Amino acid sequence: MRTFIALTIILFTGSTGYEAQIQEKKIQISPALEQIPLWTNHMPDGPGPQGAEIITAKGSVTNISKPRLIVHRPSNPNGTAILVIGGGGYAHIEMGKESSPTANWLESEGITAFELIYRLPPENLNSNKVPFEDAQRAMRIIRSLAEKYKIDVNKVGILGFSAGGHLAGLTSAQPDTKRYKPIDEIDSLSARPDFTGLIYPVISMLPPNNKTHSRKSILGKDPSVAEETAFSVEKLVDSNMPVTFLAQAMDDPISSVDNSLLLYSALRQVNVKAEMHLFQTGGHGWGLGKKGSPAAAWPELFKTWMKNNGFWR
Repeated sequence: MRTFIALTIILFTGSTGYEAQIQEKKIQISPALEQIPLWTNHMPDGPGPQGAEIITAKGSVTNISKPRLIVHRPSNPNGTAILVIGGGGYAHIEMGKESSPTANWLESEGITAFELIYRLPPENLNSNKVPFEDAQRAMRIIRSLAEKYKIDVNKVGILGFSAGGHLAGLTSAQPDTKRYKPIDEIDSLSARPDFTGLIYPVISMLPPNNKTHSRKSILGKDPSVAEETAFSVEKLVDSNMPVTFLAQAMDDPISSVDNSLLLYSALRQVNVKAEMHLFQTGGHGWGLGKKGSPAAAWPELFKTWMKNNGFWR
């Protein structure tokens, strides 16, 4: 099999990092957007926290007991669908900075975007697997709704930011792992994305990249090397991994650029097509990228990459 590996290092100046500002004021998800529950009567490992879900003014979501998809449906769908996953260290979900703006952009381009609201391990005492159960189920639900949303079942991708990138990466690397007991016919469908986009992703849980909040949220304070390895995407990929797009800033203080480099190297070793774009500056958490910043180039680069791979028209 011919292997195509693309690596682009874009050297710019400037920084687009930010510090999240959590506020008590709440905002609401637009009632005009359709929301699809992932589970009905058989949610694996329980619903988690009690009480109402909390969405701050900045769009940070916590206290999640009703995992679901928020549908961003274009008026003229082009047949491609993407599961969009915000980050937040598995302690919250960054809708405001990451998943919502990206889903809106994809919708404006004719792509049917499904924004994932997933359960968080620190809020669920039964299992640290809940986000991985939710993402796997979400991929299957999207395929089950292909006719309704005019989706090509062979053009269903996944796009994740930071911890959401880890969730997207793990789902891509291990789509067939039985993370929960099947509950209906939907669970007979494939959970494998046809393509994967990872934006400033958390990839490895192993030293020296084991200082992230994502690792602590999933594995606790003192996990074994075996536990760290089991959640390190670069150790799990094989030739069945989807074609992959990576974008990250070299000065990322949260998820070291070594995360993207490790995964890129692992993909090369198993002959999986990959394209990586590294920006000299940008920090972490830039979402679509601040206008005029180096990182703001990634959406068009991603669009071009998808076109070159037959997923965007």
